[in-house]
Amino acid sequence: MPVTARIVLAVLATALVAAPAAAQRAIGGNPGPAYNYVCPNADGGPPLDCYFDAVRHLYTMCRHVKSIEIIEWGYEKAQEGVNDAKSNSCIQKQRGNMVKPYQAALRAAAISRQAVDGVRSLNEAWQLALAELKWRPGESSEDYLTRTVTPYIDFEERIDGVKLIVETVRSRVRPAPSVAKSKAAPAPPKTAAKK
Repeated sequence: MPVTARIVLAVLATALVAAPAAAQRAIGGNPGPAYNYVCPNADGGPPLDCYFDAVRHLYTMCRHVKSIEIIEWGYEKAQEGVNDAKSNSCIQKQRGNMVKPYQAALRAAAISRQAVDGVRSLNEAWQLALAELKWRPGESSEDYLTRTVTPYIDFEERIDGVKLIVETVRSRVRPAPSVAKSKAAPAPPKTAAKK
């Protein structure tokens, strides 16, 4: 194969590989689906906003997956055998996806012990809500839907509490002076007294 044909093929191969990546960078102004999958409504925002969005969004994702299983198999059979494999997989995946936003939120909330406790409490509520997505024997369709929507109210109350704590601390506490400003100019060396 001549050298020019190899160069053309190499350039084409590079363009074909780069094209999907370039297209991903332009989706909705975001770098791509993998970038904003966890907190799509707080894209590029502060860590707490991303975490709060992820709590809502990832719970919704697994709730929808569970709904699909229920539509597919019915309430009673949705938990039998491998019928709930999709929702179990979703829950495990979202727990993994939540690790980085949760750690970042804890660091951002570290300005107040109450804020950190609030973030931890929200995470516990989120974990419990995911575990409670399963239908309970004898539960009516309406009861199930009500029970699986109720966590959103709890999430919002907890989120509002953390936001209030963080805003209050930020408005009342002055930032610590930077290291450069806090160091006083060194005292001039003492010289011998003149006689």
